[in-house]
This record gives sequence, structure tokens and C-alpha cells, in this order.
Amino acid sequence: MAKGYWIAHVDVRDTEGYKGYVATAKPAFERYGAKFLARGGAYEAMEGKGRGRNVVIEFDSLETARACYNSPEYQAAKAIRQKYADAEMVIVEGV
Repeated sequence: MAKGYWIAHVDVRDTEGYKGYVATAKPAFERYGAKFLARGGAYEAMEGKGRGRNVVIEFDSLETARACYNSPEYQAAKAIRQKYADAEMVIVEGV
């Protein structure tokens, strides 16, 4: 079965407020076996608009990636994130 990935590009507007997102999202990530492959760090925007924070999260499957995103735990975290950051996120199937 192919793995599933979240790819997110984020600009954090309020770092203190964003900490609430991180704390609230953690149980969802643990429940669904999220493995962070990239989380912030140095980057180089090669095309298009770069954002300050880039994240790649691996899940066992596309279905698990979707389930994590749609879980009540993550939806609560998302509501916090949207107050303090602008983001684009996609869920993709691995090869």
C-alpha cells in the first residue's frame, strides 16, 4: 500500500499563538502515526512564492493521512492554526 503525505507551506503570523496549534495537533499526529520528514528548517524557493515554514509528514497510507486531517483532534488544532498562520496544504499519495 502506498504511503500518504501531508505537504504544508506555512507563514506564521504569531509565534506564541501558533504554539497552541502545535500542542493541540500533537495527539492527532500520535494517534495516526505521523512521521515528520521536514518541519521548518532552511529552504530555498525555486519557483513560486515561498513560505517561512515547510512541512512534510508521512503516514502509513493516503486513507490514514485523510483520517488524521479530518479527525476531531486535528480539526480543533486547525481552528487554532488558522488564527495565527496562513497555510497551503495538500495530501498526496506516495509511489
